[in-house]
Amino acid sequence: MKNPRPAILAFYSSFVIAIIAAVVCRFISQQTIDAVIVGVTVFIAGFAIFFYALQIFIYRKIKLVYKSIHHLKAGKEELSVNEKLNHDPIGEMNKEVLEWENEKISEIEQLKKLEIYRKEFVANVTHELKTPLFSIQGYIHTLLDGALEDEAVNKMFLEKASRNVDRLTNLIADLEVITQLESGSYTLEQEVFDIHMLAQDVFDSLEIKSSTRKISLSFKKGCDQPFYVFADKEKIRQVLINLLDNSIKYGKEGGNTMVSFYDMDENILVEVTDDGNGIDEHHLIRLFERFYRADKSRSRDIGGTGLGLSIVKHIIEAHNQSINVRSTVGVGTTFGFTLLRK
Repeated sequence: MKNPRPAILAFYSSFVIAIIAAVVCRFISQQTIDAVIVGVTVFIAGFAIFFYALQIFIYRKIKLVYKSIHHLKAGKEELSVNEKLNHDPIGEMNKEVLEWENEKISEIEQLKKLEIYRKEFVANVTHELKTPLFSIQGYIHTLLDGALEDEAVNKMFLEKASRNVDRLTNLIADLEVITQLESGSYTLEQEVFDIHMLAQDVFDSLEIKSSTRKISLSFKKGCDQPFYVFADKEKIRQVLINLLDNSIKYGKEGGNTMVSFYDMDENILVEVTDDGNGIDEHHLIRLFERFYRADKSRSRDIGGTGLGLSIVKHIIEAHNQSINVRSTVGVGTTFGFTLLRK
């Protein structure tokens, strides 16, 4: 007997009925032997009837319903005869209910985390939009209240208002880029190019900004040579600009930022290393989140939208590659990402 459940249920049911029948017979006939015979007969007949009913009309029906549901979930259309009859549906159903319960608990926890993330994101976007808008509003109202007549003041206020407009424009542009990357609507225009030459172009474009803080941009020894990769050149340019710009903003004045390339057989590993103040370990796991700032007060003073590293992560992941960060406080920070080697 492959499955004892119907037999066990039939046994207990028929046993109870047999006892009742024996007691009734003993009471009527006053003969113990008659009661025993009746009890045994009723037990055997009851067992056969109950077992047949449970096995044929109830248990197999439950099994077929369960297996049908299970196979529909798995995407199978039909069941073979063996599949219909060779398992314990009640035990399996109990197991799947417990698994379903655990899955739902996990989903609820994930939804709670997403809700917290959503609230943080909305709060951050609101703050990032309000700050420049209120500044622009203040400058315009001041000009309208009479400062427009003062040439020295009106030029200064207009320049500050212009900078805040630029900040808003950059924020909206960065949000648009992230939305495109997350939705998959952006199509990568991949080509073979020399990433060393691209990095040199980025060095040149950031020369004025780096010289202002006396930070030197250079290649690691042995890396000042061509390294060919297959990727979206303009998007990787944006990755390098964001990473190098960060190293200039947060690196120590008079420090160094170094770019390195490593041949990893199928991939090229690109690393951007600075000798700045470093980042505390508990910040690293959230560093690529939108608007997350390790040093909020200093970050806002320096500028930026708070979306640069998030954009970097999305671009690299759109290439089916990975990016990571390691940092030591007082020593510096290294960002590393891979690209397909050509």
